[in-house]
Amino acid sequence: MGFDLGRFLGEVNGGLLCCICRDVLEDPVQAPCEHAYCRRCIEGWLANETRCPEDRKNLSLSHLKPLFRYMKNDLDNLQIHCINVTRGCSHVSSLEFLATHESECPRGSVECPNGNCPLSVSREDLAKHLEDCGFRAKECPKGCGILMVTRDDNEHKCIYELKTAMDILRSEMFCKMNEQKREMELRLNTQRCHMVQKESSMQAQVDELKTEVSRLSQKIKLLMELEVKRRQDTERLELEKRELMDLLRRNQNETRNTSGDKRPSTRKVTAL
Repeated sequence: MGFDLGRFLGEVNGGLLCCICRDVLEDPVQAPCEHAYCRRCIEGWLANETRCPEDRKNLSLSHLKPLFRYMKNDLDNLQIHCINVTRGCSHVSSLEFLATHESECPRGSVECPNGNCPLSVSREDLAKHLEDCGFRAKECPKGCGILMVTRDDNEHKCIYELKTAMDILRSEMFCKMNEQKREMELRLNTQRCHMVQKESSMQAQVDELKTEVSRLSQKIKLLMELEVKRRQDTERLELEKRELMDLLRRNQNETRNTSGDKRPSTRKVTAL
C-alpha cells in the first residue's frame, strides 16, 4: 500500500501514484511498459495475475525494475506530514527522510517492553509508563533475590519461588552438563577416528618401507655375491696368467739351451 494523498503538501504528479492502490508510491518499482507500482501492491497482484493491470501486457516479477531516476528524485522531494499528525506531531519532512523521523518521533506509538504488558504508549511517555507499569520486574523485597512482576507482590511466596528457581537452575545445569558431555564424546570420537586413520596411514607407510628395505637388502646381497664372484674370477685369471708366464719363460729357456748345444765346435776345425 502507498502513502495517503491527504498527508502531502501541495499537488502530487499523477505519474507518482501507484497504478493499483492509487496512493503515492511506496517502495516503487516499474514495469517494462513504464507503469509504476508499490512493490507490495504489484507483488500481490502478480500472485494471481500474469499481466499489467493497466495495459494487460505480459508481466512477471522478474520484469520489474527500479523507478526512473528523475521520478525517484521527484518522489523523494515530496513534502509529507508525519504519520503521527493525529497524535499531535506537526513535523513535515521530505519523503526521503520520513522513515528516519518516524522511527524517532516522540509521538510515535511503542509497545511496553515488559513481558505480558498489553499496553502501547507514545515514545515520549514510555519512561513514565515503565515506572508505573504493573508488569515491570523488580527484586523480591523479602530478600529471596528473585526477580518478580510488581503486580504479583501479594502472590509471591519466597520458599516456593526459591524451590522453583532451584529446580530450574538444576535442570539447566543438567542440560548444560549433558550438552558438554555430548560435545566431549563427539570430540573424542572425532579424535579417535582421526588417530585410527593416522595409525592406518603410518602402518601402511611402515609396511611400504619394510618392503623397500627388503628389496634393497636383496639387491645388496646380489651385488655382494657378484662382487665375490668377480674377485674370484679375477684371482683365477691372475693365477692362470702367472702360470702361463712361467710356462712361457721355461719354454724360452729350453729353446735357448737347445740352440746352444747344436752350434759347431771351433776347436776341431783348427786341428785339421
